[in-house]
Amino acid sequence: MKLQDILAPIADDMRRVDATIRARLRSEVAMINEIGAHIISAGGKRLRPALVLLSARALGCTTQEPILHAATIEFIHTATLLHDDVVDESNLRRGLKTANAIWGNAGAVLSGDFVYSRSFQMMVDSGRMEVMRVMADTTNAIAEGEVLQLLNCGDADVDEARYLRVIELKTARLFEGGCRLGAIAAEQPRAYQDRMGRYGHHLGIAFQLIDDLLDYLGDPAVSGKNLGTDLAEGKPTLPLIRAMQVGTPEQAALIRAAITKGDIERLEDVLAVVESTGAIPYTRALAERHSREAIQALSEIPESPYKNALVDLAHFSIARAS
Repeated sequence: MKLQDILAPIADDMRRVDATIRARLRSEVAMINEIGAHIISAGGKRLRPALVLLSARALGCTTQEPILHAATIEFIHTATLLHDDVVDESNLRRGLKTANAIWGNAGAVLSGDFVYSRSFQMMVDSGRMEVMRVMADTTNAIAEGEVLQLLNCGDADVDEARYLRVIELKTARLFEGGCRLGAIAAEQPRAYQDRMGRYGHHLGIAFQLIDDLLDYLGDPAVSGKNLGTDLAEGKPTLPLIRAMQVGTPEQAALIRAAITKGDIERLEDVLAVVESTGAIPYTRALAERHSREAIQALSEIPESPYKNALVDLAHFSIARAS
């Protein structure tokens, strides 16, 4: 199933979110407007705002409040991407030049700061302390995850637990936060906020596991990034960690050297080791487990097209090609 079909129940809401994003990105500073236009034109799945909307609608919310929360989540995600591309020295995202490649690192970082601060202005506009608390905790966790990932880069001794901790903080917490905002907008008690939070958390882990797997399996024409990008940045992701764990000493040494040096000259050899050691099905199986746990978290949510879309998103997260 295509993502567009899954999100059909909130198509009108998503258009309102896009309009809100465009309006709130406006600034008196020309560079910010240029970078904002570049960000919007780059597109993206808009998964995080979709989770806010679907969670709210699945729990009976009929107001426009989730629109603001959804735009806020996307702003936070956008700011992290602007900063990530600078840290990773990336020149391409989704097949297009990154903001730092066009406007330089300083322009990208400072524009990211603007987007971050604008998101907090929008949280204040919601008038809900609960929203502020959830998103303050979420952004703090994301920052921790970014620092942990930086510390892990080039470190071939990173184990599965350390790797999973990074993706819990860096990816899953924002998915979780979006789902919690949806439950808050629906005026649901803490128990339902926690259920939706668990769904988002497990969905985020499944999504990132597959994202990391696509670095060794994906089609660059579809994913918008070249194979081995994570390896070139020295990131020890689960396919590599598992291959080192179960491979021969020679295979482990090959991968260790590639991680330590951020070296993709022997990418084909690394890909062969990842495949021969079963690291690919191992990573996929863990993603599938988290997808199932995400769906299980929805067991007490009333049946509706919105709940069905959330279930379909869990399946999509592990079946996607980009």
